[in-house]
Amino acid sequence: MGRILVTHRLPDGGLVPLAGLDHDIIGPKPDDAPYSPAELCTYAADCDAIVSLLTDRIDTTVLDAGANGGRLRVVANVAVGYDNIDVPAAHERGIVVCNTPGVLTDTTADTAFLLILAASRLASTAEADLRAGRWPGWGLLQYLGRDVHGATLGIVGYGRIGRAVADRAAAFGMRVLHHARRPTESPGYVADLDELLAESDIVSLHTPGGAETHHLIDARRLALMKPTAVLVNTARGTVVDEGALADALHGGRLFAAGLDVFEHEPDVDPRLLDAPRTVLLPHIGSASQATRTRMATMATGAVAAVLAGETPANVVTPA
Repeated sequence: MGRILVTHRLPDGGLVPLAGLDHDIIGPKPDDAPYSPAELCTYAADCDAIVSLLTDRIDTTVLDAGANGGRLRVVANVAVGYDNIDVPAAHERGIVVCNTPGVLTDTTADTAFLLILAASRLASTAEADLRAGRWPGWGLLQYLGRDVHGATLGIVGYGRIGRAVADRAAAFGMRVLHHARRPTESPGYVADLDELLAESDIVSLHTPGGAETHHLIDARRLALMKPTAVLVNTARGTVVDEGALADALHGGRLFAAGLDVFEHEPDVDPRLLDAPRTVLLPHIGSASQATRTRMATMATGAVAAVLAGETPANVVTPA
């Protein structure tokens, strides 16, 4: 019988792949509070599997505890990203890491396009004025945003989600450019990120997190963007230097921004909270009932496969 730590509550149906199997499910806590690093180490030493969220830090200490306990075989992250897990360390210790690619592509792309539209058309600012009673009635020069149709969209990171955003942009008659670490052989590829930023009216970020992309969009690169441009981030908060972005927005050097992710979640830089022309969402990129359930079942299905001696399709390997 296997022991499986589930660190947080999953959507209804998320544990279905484990139903009827001879496994002992540990957790989550009754109040769904996060497990501390010490608690994760304790459970890692005595469990065969961990089903984690991106808010759980599965670092070398946790993995060492699992390896030294002699039981931990798999960590399944209910997310497409896995920068919360030390994948090379897990690989070295013979611990399989799985994620949930593909199932959240369209839902996250929808969120990215929501932010593209809302930020470009100043929807958040206009709604806030309406709700607060500051709207005096229709006026010709009110809330003059930027057109999305016909604009040039620059996509940074051209994986599944980036390509899905490109598909949506095509329906709006947008010119689509994209940048990736390696040539994509697809129309619109721009090898130089700086060139893409300078040419785009809207930039949408879809890169992984981690050291390679930390503050990829910094003060220097923000300065390359048009003052009429819009920046959208549904990737990872660490990809953007939030202080530099706040400076650009407050200084009028960038027209607008739409953010679903933040560098120090759940904390948000106060200067972003009061920045003009900014749409902020609390990391809801994949937050539909259907998608979150599919993510959970993919993760728990991977656990069931590994514990049965099989290799699931969604194994993460070190870069």
